Parts: sequence; C-alpha cells; structure tokens
Amino acid sequence: MIRRIKPSDRQPLENVLRSVSQFHEGDIQVALELIDIAINIPAQTDYHLFVYEEDGVIHGYHCTGKRPITDAVYDLYWIVVDANTSRKGIGSELLKHAEDFVKQNNGRWLLAETSSKDSYDKTRRFYFKNEYTILAEINDFYSVGEALVIYGKYFLNKS
Repeated sequence: MIRRIKPSDRQPLENVLRSVSQFHEGDIQVALELIDIAINIPAQTDYHLFVYEEDGVIHGYHCTGKRPITDAVYDLYWIVVDANTSRKGIGSELLKHAEDFVKQNNGRWLLAETSSKDSYDKTRRFYFKNEYTILAEINDFYSVGEALVIYGKYFLNKS
C-alpha cells in the first residue's frame, strides 16, 4: 500500500535511508529535513511524501513536489527503497505513484536528478527502464569527476 506520510513513519524512513550504501550522512540529513517538513508542517505544499507499507513494515518512499516558479514541472526529490527489500518492484510502484500524482495535479514534466558515479549505475538504469531520458548533465557538479545527471519524463496533458 502506498499512502501519505504520518509522524510515526520518521524513524522507519530514517532506517530505510541508512540501509542504502550509496547515501552519505549529508544525503541522509537532507532527506530527513524534507521528511521533517512534511511531518511537522502538514499544510505545506512543497513536499509530498508517500510511503510504501506492507504488513505494517515501511519499505520505501517518494518525495515529489512542484518546482517553484513553474506552472507544471515537478521534481522527484527522493525515491528510496530499503536495500534489504530491493528488486521486488517496489521502486517501480513508487515511481508509477509519483507519476500518477504529477498527472493528477496537471503536471507536464517529472524531473529526477542523480549522480554519475559508478555506484549510481543501478539508479540510472532504473530511470531508463521506466522511459526517462537524460535532459542534461553537468560535469564536476557534486565534486570533480562526479556529474549531475538530470532525467525527465514528459506527460502531455490531454484536457
């Protein structure tokens, strides 16, 4: 089941984040900051967090939000699946949910950013598998030799 975040999800989501070997402490702190905003300021509309829960266990989440000063572009800020439960299709279900959320809100684009490091190869393949295209690469972005890779998927509104 995919549902909106609730306050009791914070610790399980931190555990999910810490299970992912690619994430450094700085990455985890940024993710937790968005989780805390979503939990502590429920009326905010910048970060929409949805968790994947099965039998009372949280296996992952996505955080999606409309990009400021755009009329219909959304960012996929985070999509994370517990490393112990990966390869069960949960990431694809979360991504489909994020895409449906964007479409329901009349979004035109869903953008996702990731690293060019070899350790993120699986992440980049995931976006290709789900029909995302590379829109831009910025060399030496995160550090010298580590580029930012921006993926996107366009949704043509048929209203």
